[in-house]
Amino acid sequence: MRRVTQDVLGDASVLRVVEADIPVPGPTEILVEVCAAGVNPVDWKVRTGGGYLGAPPFTVGWELSGIVAATGTGVTRFAVGDEVFGMPRFPGEAAAYAEYVTGPARQFALKPLNLSHAQAGGLALAGLTAWQVLVETAGVLPGQRVLIPAAAGGVGHLAVQIAKARGAYVIGTASAPKHDFVRSLGADEVLDHTTDDLSGVKDIDVAVATIAGQIPRLAATLAPQGALIALNGVDEAAAIEAGGVFLLAEPDRAGLEHLSALVLDGRLTVHVERVFPLEQVALAHELGERGHTTGKLVLRTQLDTA
Repeated sequence: MRRVTQDVLGDASVLRVVEADIPVPGPTEILVEVCAAGVNPVDWKVRTGGGYLGAPPFTVGWELSGIVAATGTGVTRFAVGDEVFGMPRFPGEAAAYAEYVTGPARQFALKPLNLSHAQAGGLALAGLTAWQVLVETAGVLPGQRVLIPAAAGGVGHLAVQIAKARGAYVIGTASAPKHDFVRSLGADEVLDHTTDDLSGVKDIDVAVATIAGQIPRLAATLAPQGALIALNGVDEAAAIEAGGVFLLAEPDRAGLEHLSALVLDGRLTVHVERVFPLEQVALAHELGERGHTTGKLVLRTQLDTA
């Protein structure tokens, strides 16, 4: 099978598509024939810094959608042929940029029928991040004011929809050409992020630091009991100093099923800006690192999968 590895050639660190053996699922695991794998900021942060994976060679990629190809001992949740999506092993090595992946069965859920594999492939990591921030950490309630910077991005565009599904009043930031897109997701207000001016934003109940370096500006918008949640490790200390918290998304079957229910109910969808063949993984990372993506970038991992 083909998979992507992060390796060192000479003095350069590169992403390469290599041949590897198809993995074998262990007890309580499933083998998934991957149809699509999402590309996320954590992927290139780990690629360049190693993160929890240490020094290369290693593989990146965590969220995926595909078809169960085999089940390990003890698995009862899925059968061969089931279409699933998930975020296995995060933040350990999952190797989702590949044609086949193994992972714990209870870190997957059935793919919503009304999402393509490309859309479902971009849902798990970004969606669980948004869900765990807004629902499980902040406990967003109807009528609360939620501030989501980079509201057109991967986590941001899902967070807007989840917050609206909770009945919140959502304020998002985005560049002017993306304002209509963010409004179409349900945002009540959209501000121009290029001015970097939040001075007029007050009484925020939940502020989500989706972009590094935002903590002081976001903290200044909070209501007295407002919650500040950082998603970038570089902001962890600043967020705690400001009375907030740092969140790292965790694999969670229940969260995946909540996301799936919102999708099936028509209250959540995944916008895919572009799908790349596996061989163009470096281009996908290059475009993602520019920070201008609307929704998600996704890799097509099977040669015959749209």
